[in-house]
Amino acid sequence: MQFFLDRVNLLLIAMACLSGGFLLWPLLRDRAGGPSVTTLAATQMINSRHAQVVDVRPADQFATGSVPNARNIPAAEIGQRCNELRKDRPVILVCDHGRTAHGAASKLRASGVGEVYVLAGGVAAWRQAGLPIRK
Repeated sequence: MQFFLDRVNLLLIAMACLSGGFLLWPLLRDRAGGPSVTTLAATQMINSRHAQVVDVRPADQFATGSVPNARNIPAAEIGQRCNELRKDRPVILVCDHGRTAHGAASKLRASGVGEVYVLAGGVAAWRQAGLPIRK
């Protein structure tokens, strides 16, 4: 019991808990945005289930290249423009590295879109997999 009452030990315990929280934060934040799909799963979903691909990056970044047949709806506008998406087909959200899309996924789910996925790694992962990019 004396171990836990020592100020130095309390400080070390607090630092360990805080650093553990920092390590868990990205995992918990990504989980709140819903499931992610790999580039392989995304291409299978696009081909077999006619998934809609939405690039949530700003228009200038979208113009530099994106997943083929992706439509651009910036993350800031996703809540207002969700009516442009079909609710009977899955939606795959794409951003640079997969972080921004999780917040947009939460907004889409809140507005009634059922199946929403995030491309893990974003356009960077798509490029790294050697998949085509549309400019």
